[in-house]
Amino acid sequence: MRSQSTPYSAFSNRADAPTLSVNARDAASAVREWLRSERLEARDVADQQAMLHLHVRYPPTKQGHVFNVVIPKNRNLVLIYSVTRVDNGQQKEMISHSGNDPGEWEKWLHEIRIHLTQADLDWVLHVGKKQEGVPGPLQAFNLSRPVWFDGLTQNEFMHNMRHLWLTKLALIHKIKFGYGSGEGKPGPVDDWIAKKAQSRGNQPQTHSEPTEIHTDETGGFGRDFDPSEWA
Repeated sequence: MRSQSTPYSAFSNRADAPTLSVNARDAASAVREWLRSERLEARDVADQQAMLHLHVRYPPTKQGHVFNVVIPKNRNLVLIYSVTRVDNGQQKEMISHSGNDPGEWEKWLHEIRIHLTQADLDWVLHVGKKQEGVPGPLQAFNLSRPVWFDGLTQNEFMHNMRHLWLTKLALIHKIKFGYGSGEGKPGPVDDWIAKKAQSRGNQPQTHSEPTEIHTDETGGFGRDFDPSEWA
């Protein structure tokens, strides 16, 4: 029998286990233990808006991507999300496509939105601004899924991360199939540039840049992702 002081004291993966009310500290301890048990690399991220914010590499391979695991302050949930920037070369191909056939480009974007909605997760697409009447490219996408404490188990937590990864991988393959492998460097994201400029205008003091995690990953909780959108 496990001691009541362990992270698992308030959690169980048994189907017949009663649902218990837990706090953020118990949840954070359990999440850390689950990640260790799965041999997933994780590091802490400074985040004043969160009780816990980790960068987790998943799958646990050299080709793994970075996922954010966050317990927001004053919320009874764990949020898993990943932000992906579209390659600069792929964005150029998208601009060419939208310029030559804007109708087909809008259809492609519509299918992406339907696919993500049917994937049963929360999502945001960052589409570039029109240039000389030509619709902008897909520049980045944010996929996320919350788990509330009363349903938090290792099984639910890990399946959510796996579900986000497979959905993300499907979209990456769809982009590569339609627009090539790109140049190997992330393209611009108009929404982030505009948001950063607005932030600097409202707060003239110096701010540190968001941490770059991977060639196609960026973002911090409370900056590029707003948890209130699904609150």
